[in-house]
Amino acid sequence: MDATLKASIARQRKALMRLLRRPLAELAERCRAVWGDRLALDQALAETLERLPYCRHLYVVDRFYRQISDNVDHAGAQPGFGRDRSDRPYMQGLVEGASLLLSDSYLSLRERRPSLTALRAVRDGEGRLLGWIGAYFALRDLPLTRELYPEPRAWRQIKGDPSIRSTVFHQARVESELDRRMDAAIGVLVELMRYHGVYHVMLHFASSRAVIWQIDDPLRYRLLSLEELTDPDTCLAYPRHPYPAEALVPEEAVLRVFELFKALRLMDETFYLRSGTLNLYNGIVGLTFSCDGSHYVPCEDFLAQGKEFWLGASV
Repeated sequence: MDATLKASIARQRKALMRLLRRPLAELAERCRAVWGDRLALDQALAETLERLPYCRHLYVVDRFYRQISDNVDHAGAQPGFGRDRSDRPYMQGLVEGASLLLSDSYLSLRERRPSLTALRAVRDGEGRLLGWIGAYFALRDLPLTRELYPEPRAWRQIKGDPSIRSTVFHQARVESELDRRMDAAIGVLVELMRYHGVYHVMLHFASSRAVIWQIDDPLRYRLLSLEELTDPDTCLAYPRHPYPAEALVPEEAVLRVFELFKALRLMDETFYLRSGTLNLYNGIVGLTFSCDGSHYVPCEDFLAQGKEFWLGASV
């Protein structure tokens, strides 16, 4: 997992721990006082749940992970007494000396929804472990900021299907219609990106098509067939736009990227480019080669390499 994404997840988990620490600590004290009394435990859980509207349900297990309360949700007490939870992922690796733990995310047993469970230790007056309070959450309900993490601008390589990699020397590039009309397609795509608000292009060479996203309608993609991709009249269907000031790809570099796509497509009969993408705003070039290996590369790094480098890197 990318380090930036990990850091974002860690911040969200830390925020959730802050929200839970006090109400679950107070609940642990109440449960200790009525330990073994099922109805009293259910009552304590129900009253605490009112302070945790984003929690799906609460329950109590003993130190052997056998449930000694019902599942108390916002509709009341539901069956659960006597359930053995020892095999659930959130019960694995519990640290007996800990007070409050937050599980890794997992898929719930019944609904198969991304979930997590907070566990609060309950101890007797001498500090001996009696059991745990379980607080179950569906990730979608959590009251966190959910700030969107920034996509890092780092070179990333991803290996593809092993079955394709193992047979790469038994294949050869078959010239597509797009290969034969590459210059016309490049001319149209460069014009669309520089002057007509197209900010993301996925170019598929074998199937002779492109998928594009445009600033005025960013949530929908548009598919360009070979005829549309090579017809200059296509530009008439898109309003004129100045080149975006926020773009991380310099305007003059757009043509150079597509020219290098062409060179990589034709560089070798065995190792060649199958598809290429360019996004102006994150400045990333995406490449998928005949061996099914993929690279996501900052534009400036991509342009700094010649096709000889990529002939080796594609494998």
